[in-house]
Amino acid sequence: MDRLERAVSDPDRGRTPVTQRATDRIKAMIASGEVGPGERLPTERDLSAQFGVSRSSMREAIRALTTLGVLESRHGAGVYVTALRPADLLETFSVLAEVSQGRTLLEVLQVRRMLEPAATALAAARASAEDLDRVGALLDRIEGGSDTFCTDTVAADLGFHQAIVASTGNATLAAVNDGLSSRTFNARVWAGHREAGLTAKLREDHERIHEALVARDPDAARAAATVHVLRVERWLSADLAGS
Repeated sequence: MDRLERAVSDPDRGRTPVTQRATDRIKAMIASGEVGPGERLPTERDLSAQFGVSRSSMREAIRALTTLGVLESRHGAGVYVTALRPADLLETFSVLAEVSQGRTLLEVLQVRRMLEPAATALAAARASAEDLDRVGALLDRIEGGSDTFCTDTVAADLGFHQAIVASTGNATLAAVNDGLSSRTFNARVWAGHREAGLTAKLREDHERIHEALVARDPDAARAAATVHVLRVERWLSADLAGS
């Protein structure tokens, strides 16, 4: 029996759980503008009656959306829709790069190779003079010597790329980029490159990216960012193969 036949013979199969239906209904209210950012939701009792679900299911739905950054509970005042800022909504996504290992971490880098060069090219066209100053200041903190592996360099490297993406003015892109970045992984990259005597290459990558940004050259910026992410991706592939 194929999937369609199973669905016809068993209409209850695949039915959305009650809590998920309640969650979807609340999201639909927000998406339609029935209740907007910063506004108070109807009470749990009213929502339960409106959606035809139990209060316990509604409570679970509200808890799930609170975890996702869509809702917030204000003590004594009720439940409100948040400002729905991308950084808040994607906050739980930020754990992805921090906890990923092995093949999944390599996939994270592959996604970065798709997004980061495009974001860097966009930054070359959009970044303000103040943005470029900020990126340049972070570059100055990135050391490329053979013994390089200090906390400040690792932090500056992460901040360098985050500042570039932030300068595009696209908050959603910046939030996604943050989710694909990891201080822990950055430290691992610098440690591995130091062991191989290749930290100068990482520094040169950053310099080329910065030069392309200052030159307002999107094509060069895209190429420089691609080379950099690909270098790290290849290093990780070799590291995983050798472990």
